Amino acid sequence: MLHKTRGIVLKTTLYSESSVVVQMFTEKFGMQSYLINGVKKPRAKIRMNMLQPLHLVDMVVYHKVNSSIQRISELRPSPIFSSIPYDILKSTMAMFLNEVLYKSIRQQMTDEYLFDFIFNAVCWLDESQGINVNFHLAFLLKLSRYLGFAPSSQTKTDQSYFDLQEGEFKSLPPAHPHFIEKDDSVLFISLFILPFEKIIEIKLDNKTRRRILDKILIYYTLHTASFGEIRSHQVLEDILS
Repeated sequence: MLHKTRGIVLKTTLYSESSVVVQMFTEKFGMQSYLINGVKKPRAKIRMNMLQPLHLVDMVVYHKVNSSIQRISELRPSPIFSSIPYDILKSTMAMFLNEVLYKSIRQQMTDEYLFDFIFNAVCWLDESQGINVNFHLAFLLKLSRYLGFAPSSQTKTDQSYFDLQEGEFKSLPPAHPHFIEKDDSVLFISLFILPFEKIIEIKLDNKTRRRILDKILIYYTLHTASFGEIRSHQVLEDILS
């Protein structure tokens, strides 16, 4: 049976000389793998440039319950990006966020709230004028809400330490090393709370931005099974510095 669904491209793997397997987070079916034949042929209906990391697509798919590999009947970019592929910072940011998403979203179950958040955030990044150098930090912190480990923003005047392991503020530094001290914890929570339109108001130098990102990645490692090492953030940090 054919179904219409939106999808977010997360990983494309060569399957044969002209075929690929694409892992996508779909609106209707959650995480799915699709075999696409002939993507490198001159007259291919579905081409490799449509399957870049974090690209958004409309699809008509064949879906078989309990099948590990599905098939696509039709695919088209929607929306067509106007800036991400052509802006070195936005494209590098998208590659980094794509890596985190791929390692964070493991479930095959449908999650329309998670899908809508990612889809709308990527659209915002593409449509935004100029470059918001704090976007990736805010995206990851806001994403944690949909993944089930949102940080608690509730704090008392004597609570200056944010415990990354517990996800909440504490009055004293915890016994383990995974925490954020006062100044950085305020920035951490501000990036989580403020809408994307407002995060440009948070002024971070490169050293602080890198330190906050390192803490966010530790936060993900502590709360996401088999998260592993993220490599693409080094390239992003080089461009931002």
